[in-house]
Amino acid sequence: MTSVKNTDILTDIVIVGAGPAGLSAACALEGSGLKITLIEPQSKDSLADPKIDGREIALSHFSKSFLEEYGIWQKFDPKNIHLLKEAKIATGEEPFALGFERSDDSELPLGFLVSNHVIRKGLYKKASELENVTILTDHKVCSVHSKNDAAVVTLDSKEIIECKLLIVADSRFSVTRRMLGIGAKMKDFGRVMLVCRMEHETPHYSVAMEHFKYGKTCAILPLQKGVSSFVLTVPAAKSYEVTQLDEKGFNIFAEDIMNGSLGKMKLISERFSYPLIGVYSDKFTAQRAALIGDAAVGMHPVTAHGYNLGVKSAVTLSNLIKSAVKNGQDIGSFWLLQKYQLSHRVEAKPIYEGTNAVVNLFTNDNPAAKLLRRAALNISNHFTPFKKHVVSKLTQIK
Repeated sequence: MTSVKNTDILTDIVIVGAGPAGLSAACALEGSGLKITLIEPQSKDSLADPKIDGREIALSHFSKSFLEEYGIWQKFDPKNIHLLKEAKIATGEEPFALGFERSDDSELPLGFLVSNHVIRKGLYKKASELENVTILTDHKVCSVHSKNDAAVVTLDSKEIIECKLLIVADSRFSVTRRMLGIGAKMKDFGRVMLVCRMEHETPHYSVAMEHFKYGKTCAILPLQKGVSSFVLTVPAAKSYEVTQLDEKGFNIFAEDIMNGSLGKMKLISERFSYPLIGVYSDKFTAQRAALIGDAAVGMHPVTAHGYNLGVKSAVTLSNLIKSAVKNGQDIGSFWLLQKYQLSHRVEAKPIYEGTNAVVNLFTNDNPAAKLLRRAALNISNHFTPFKKHVVSKLTQIK
């Protein structure tokens, strides 16, 4: 590699962002023989023991398999792993629901629910123990530029790092993406997602339920016995009104939106709020650089694909890198990056567009949309190939 003047650190790969995607990429490159430098503005303590953020992640079998392969899943406390046996979608005006369940083996779950902070803690612990990974916490990227044989990163500490490949994983609002000159299409849904945990009288039977009801969307994600994650999306203009409800008022509100299907409900956690904004990058690569995770594609959570798609991007890129190393090829070559971009676009584009279509259909309350929604639910419930395709995306391992 040609060195730049005043280079402070030489490494093979720089990963910007120690979120789930960035940490997954670092773990996936274990044993590659490559030196990895991971840059993160948060402190070491924040990464080692992340705060609870209210988000429960619906893990596909592919994501579970990845976590198992690198010894992370096995270290989760079993009480933090919750089975997802079935999923249903219902609207406020229809008596029936669209259901998704396994037809190949009813004993196996559709997926698994694990809290976001638990996953992040496990990934960080694994990555921090790898000999080929250096994690620079409390550091921000000030500038990046690429040349034919290297990417160059300048930190807020004025240190300069040169690498063969830059991996960008610093969120859907990625500053590094913009530094690379890559634009992104952002879709502001004009809604806020509120998440919390609630106790309820009626058993959930490990079934996730999505209710679309008169401008509000509510999802129930089954956790331990008698407890579910309550995920509410409301128009941004009405979010303040909901967040200001006292505990008693919020309990009544939750019971009403669930049509009493879970009996009496009780708030048992803090309430967390997040704006809903989808992002799809114009490109997933630049010279000597690749985008993964939310920096490439930031999903609406309604179909629970976001985390799993991020893991898939990290694994896809890491496999191409390891193959290049094995064959003595350049890990930051144009052709390798093009292979990654094509593969991840094929994976991500249908999921992203399909998710947005679902959101648009089920949050539109004009009469025509209601008729279309009713038809879509009815047809989909009887269209076996469609249901099998959705289930396969959750249950496939490769």
